[in-house]
Amino acid sequence: MAGGRIPDILGLGEPLIEMVRLAQLIDGRPVYVQGFGGDTSTAIIAAARQRAHVGYISAIGDDMFGEALRELWTREGVDHQYVTTRHDASTGVCFIDPDPTGRRFTYARRGSAASLFDVQDLPLDALSAAGVLHVSGITLAISQTISNAAFRAAAHMKNRGNLVSLDLNHRPALWGQRNAVDVLTQFVELRPDIVFASDDEAAELFGLATPDAIADRFLSSGAEIVVAKQGAKGALLATPERRTFIPPFPSTPVDASGAGDSFAGAFLAWFLETGDPERAAQEAARVAAVTVSGLGAVDSIPRR
Repeated sequence: MAGGRIPDILGLGEPLIEMVRLAQLIDGRPVYVQGFGGDTSTAIIAAARQRAHVGYISAIGDDMFGEALRELWTREGVDHQYVTTRHDASTGVCFIDPDPTGRRFTYARRGSAASLFDVQDLPLDALSAAGVLHVSGITLAISQTISNAAFRAAAHMKNRGNLVSLDLNHRPALWGQRNAVDVLTQFVELRPDIVFASDDEAAELFGLATPDAIADRFLSSGAEIVVAKQGAKGALLATPERRTFIPPFPSTPVDASGAGDSFAGAFLAWFLETGDPERAAQEAARVAAVTVSGLGAVDSIPRR
């Protein structure tokens, strides 16, 4: 894909191989099926399935899991020329125990290739030409080096008048000795244009108890669009001009993993296409509802 059109949406973070636990046992032992995860990679795939032109920025290991991810991105139409292959580190893995409402993860990602991603690995020319950069709290939590890269990439986008999208996606176990609130607050000071925040994460991180409080917090920091997600209760879409409740799309939840990520990716795709945040949020709610109706973060994301 080198030399072609620069993607409209670029994601930055860590892709993961996902091992999803099935209900049955064999000789008393659990059975896992391999899938794909990683929050920003999942969001980018969701955007691609809504026919957006997308790309991904990260690093993978020189291993069979890294090869599988490249094959996935190629199938999905994700430009992965900005993903480097490292010979000194492996691709991260996530084990998931499916739950219709919760998040039950076990990670095998310490020292992964993506955690070694640094500022010098950023494709600044591609970032200059892209419409939006999507990062998450997980991107900022993985390691100091990829966090530094995310800050540099976001500042680069803002300096050129391009959009920055942030999904809080809080995973306390990933932060180690670093303080999540301090780092996320510093990132918010860069004035990301679009903020996705689940109500439980916003409450834990910032003590924001209601969707309106979430909207107030991030709009006052310079965001133009805030989506306060409430899971099965729907979401509040807030801009400086108005606030709109987005009802949940009917679903039969099986596995909640990937719901917020598919919402974010679908939202970005539809917003860039239409310029209408309400239409984008409605389409994103539909995509997320279908996603939670199947196993795994990626397989069940619907295509437009």
